[in-house]
Amino acid sequence: MLVVTLVLAAVGFGLLVIALMTGSVLWAWGCIAVCVVGAVLLLASALGGRSSAEGEWADPRSVGQAGASGGRPGRRPPRRRPGDRNSSDR
Repeated sequence: MLVVTLVLAAVGFGLLVIALMTGSVLWAWGCIAVCVVGAVLLLASALGGRSSAEGEWADPRSVGQAGASGGRPGRRPPRRRPGDRNSSDR
């Protein structure tokens, strides 16, 4: 969908250049129409991508295991060096 939006933006820019070179209002209205369609597609893609990403990344199996290991499952916590401080070192 992003590629279609980029193509529409390029077509709109081309129509704008033609409108400026010829002085025709018809080409300018064509530019506006193409840019509006591209903006609507971009907005629909952004809103659709956000809602699908929320459900896609939420893995209920990793949520319960993340608290026990401190991160992603299968990863060890970072090693502490003698000079490092932690919130429990008060």
